[in-house]
Amino acid sequence: MDPLSLGLLVALMTIVVLFSGVSVASGLLIVSAGFLLVFDGMRSLELMPEIFFGKLNSFALLSIPMFIIMGAAISSTRAGADLYEALERWLTRVPGGLVMSNLGACALFSAMSGSSPATCAAIGKMGIPEMRKRGYPDEVAAGSIAAGGTLGILIPPSVTMIVYGIATETSIGRLFLAGVVPGLLLVGLFMAWSIYDTWRNGSAEVLAQRSYTLKQKLEILPRVIPFILIIVGVLYAMYGGIATPSETAAVGALLCLVIAMIIYRLWSPKALWTILSDSTRESVMILFIIGAAGVFSYMLSSLYITQSIAAWISDLDVNRWVLMGIVNVFLLVAGFFLPPVAVILMAAPILLPIILAAEFDPYWFAVILTINMEIGLISPPVGLNLYVINSIAPDIPLKTILRGSLPYVGCMVLAIVILCFFPGIVTWLPDMIMGPV
Repeated sequence: MDPLSLGLLVALMTIVVLFSGVSVASGLLIVSAGFLLVFDGMRSLELMPEIFFGKLNSFALLSIPMFIIMGAAISSTRAGADLYEALERWLTRVPGGLVMSNLGACALFSAMSGSSPATCAAIGKMGIPEMRKRGYPDEVAAGSIAAGGTLGILIPPSVTMIVYGIATETSIGRLFLAGVVPGLLLVGLFMAWSIYDTWRNGSAEVLAQRSYTLKQKLEILPRVIPFILIIVGVLYAMYGGIATPSETAAVGALLCLVIAMIIYRLWSPKALWTILSDSTRESVMILFIIGAAGVFSYMLSSLYITQSIAAWISDLDVNRWVLMGIVNVFLLVAGFFLPPVAVILMAAPILLPIILAAEFDPYWFAVILTINMEIGLISPPVGLNLYVINSIAPDIPLKTILRGSLPYVGCMVLAIVILCFFPGIVTWLPDMIMGPV
């Protein structure tokens, strides 16, 4: 069979298997084993265990469970509520300070936890009731938190960026730096839209906030500053050449556990066990997907599907920006149905040679890919963040949450367009700190 036709068959079978309800990792292994057995024979199956475990034989992968423990320790405390309250008190004089507090808290909590659902839950539990009480429209209250939660996979430290770095063999530290300025750009766009939408709906009076005394502003800081210092310390150690990402993640996880125990009295063995068991479960799920994606990539390469697709696209006589548009549409559709980690591990080995051949920067592309995955988190039919918001505010209809989140999808698309016109927004910070590639 022609490799391109075979690639189309693999894509169709993968969609069918994944939609059957099996886990992503199991689905990839089933498809890989089936096609290797049919087209390469029984002998090829003998290599699957070696490829699977070989893909996991990387010291860099240690950073994934460590950052997950770090996020779990923070998520299990009142850190999100304290962070939100601190920003609300300090931004109280700013027009639209409450919605800015929510989005700012989402950005900072994303940096601490690296998890989009955890950010939605932690900030939404405090932010949505408070915004509704102050008179903000339900669409703004729910949509802004759902969109703000997506920042967890872009603003460092990001597990998604770690997975991309491992899948493409690019620098994780440079990937983290590449996500900083685009993440701030998205926060700015989200804030601008939220304030405009509130004013447009005739709710301008709610943009004025109540006042707090200086004592009230200062008393909340000791509960928030230690976590922020950990994030700054982790990033400084990584970019200052003091330690590797895995080592800094391990120290960060330990410090977050210690601070959670000291500040939030998280002493009970049951609470600590919950943090460690939940982190282990999530880590194993991600690592299982990484191993299975390695087998899937081997199958595509062994059957010359990857090479044929790359050659076919390279032979197309189209402008490289038209090619990037096609890639973006593909990523957008894939993100509607699959989690970001699965999309990255399945698509990166195929897309990266094409991106490099078109002379696009791989770190710039990592940010573009991640923003596409963010759109998937607040878009149906999956839209994980939409359901998280619905679970913490069940009296807000799902269609209202969806309607409120759609303008933020527009903000993300605008961010992609801006980054296409000005790629230096992504590459400036990594080049300044780590030097040109």
